[in-house]
Amino acid sequence: MKPDLGVDLAPDHPRGLRLRNPVLTASGVLGYGESLPPGLEVSRLGAFVCKGTTLDAREGNAPPRVAETPAGMLNSIGLQNIGVHALIADMAPRWATWPTPVIVNIAGLGLEEYGELARMLDGVPGVAALEVNISCPNVATGGQELGASPPLAAEAIRLVKAACSLPVLVKLSPNVTDIVAVARAVVEAGADALTLINTLVGMAVDVRLRRPVLGNVTGGLSGPAIKPVALAMVYRVAGAVRVPLIGCGGISSARDALEFILAGATAVQVGTACLADPAVPVEIAEGLEGYLLSEGIRDISQLVGAARTPQPVVAPSLGGQ
Repeated sequence: MKPDLGVDLAPDHPRGLRLRNPVLTASGVLGYGESLPPGLEVSRLGAFVCKGTTLDAREGNAPPRVAETPAGMLNSIGLQNIGVHALIADMAPRWATWPTPVIVNIAGLGLEEYGELARMLDGVPGVAALEVNISCPNVATGGQELGASPPLAAEAIRLVKAACSLPVLVKLSPNVTDIVAVARAVVEAGADALTLINTLVGMAVDVRLRRPVLGNVTGGLSGPAIKPVALAMVYRVAGAVRVPLIGCGGISSARDALEFILAGATAVQVGTACLADPAVPVEIAEGLEGYLLSEGIRDISQLVGAARTPQPVVAPSLGGQ
């Protein structure tokens, strides 16, 4: 019998958010799915998360926008996107024909915009859930990141929940003093699930030109370099809240995904690895199924948080003594 890879990312929501497997794409790497690359079969994904979308279209930051780093990459796209009106008119009808749920990542440039985005997307065919990006500067509060302030983050989620009936995921920033405090605040405000983590702030310098590589000076660090940080934050937050977690950060194999699941994540998102090989998310789902089969595990939910269970202490061998 094939093991059950199905997960529900909003078990307490009236609609739920049931996925065939726990592997999602991360926002940004595959745009809006306009032209999916060969090797990525959307029907074999748990869910597709679209590019971060704002109320109005944005051109994004000045180039250069991407820089390769050891074991990762920096990006400073600046939320370039088509805007929610074009998303509803041009993208959602396509998603409505897909066999896989689409989660829309939204980013407000002020608190009020989060509620407005949620209101506009509520009831749109093809939109299964929202992922609220609270890791962007909040123009209305002098550039402070919403994600760094538990009260502001909670207020954004309250506005979203009041404006729509969709399941709401919240993407947390690692660039904070206490990610657990932010996690608790948004869960109390009604978040159905949490995605963690977003990128870490970083930069690169061109020693020949003696200037920053990125046009915006700093950018978001992603890829394998941030996996240990993301894993630790998932572990910490899993012990503090009782909603599903989606692990994100440097995942490029089934082994990586398993680490996050064992640490407490219900699902995972694959981002930077898709840029090198778009087939990676499907391969990870297959690898998870193979692991369950080899271990005789019938349901992947049996592994969620298994590394959090106290393990028996085994005395080391003393070489015959």
